[in-house]
Amino acid sequence: MLARSAATLITHPFHVITLRSMVQFIGRESKYCGLCESIVTIYREEGMIGFFAGLIPRLLGDIISLWLCNSLAYLVNTYALDSGVSTMNEMKSYSQAVTGFFASMLTYPFVLVSNLMAVNNCGLAGGCPPYSPIYTSWLDCWNMLQKEGNLSRGNSLFFRKVPFGKTYCCDLRMLI
Repeated sequence: MLARSAATLITHPFHVITLRSMVQFIGRESKYCGLCESIVTIYREEGMIGFFAGLIPRLLGDIISLWLCNSLAYLVNTYALDSGVSTMNEMKSYSQAVTGFFASMLTYPFVLVSNLMAVNNCGLAGGCPPYSPIYTSWLDCWNMLQKEGNLSRGNSLFFRKVPFGKTYCCDLRMLI
């Protein structure tokens, strides 16, 4: 858990730069063009704290996912699998993969909130209204997404849903 948390802490600034580089595509901007320029831009505009935007929900999601995955795998391997099976090691590796997938589904809202907070109000069109509201904290982001029924948006590759009554900017462009 400590190693995973340390890795997240070390890599999160690069994650923020990556997300912002992708989000700038929405507004056809070129604010984050390279690693060095992105580091200078974030430091100049937001200080050191800018590199760690969205870190808390990402850390919480990683820790919960790790604990959930290992706990479920332990329960499945200990109580659900028969130790007399000749392919026991193979079955244990499958149970680890399945529980990892299940844990990642349950902790997806933390990933979503972390990603939204990493680009929130960063000066890019995709992180500001009308594309995204301005959140005061990650808890504000979580509560607003939960209230709108959007806490699992983007979680499924095949089954997408739009909350009833919600209009997105792309829908407005099609009407014009």
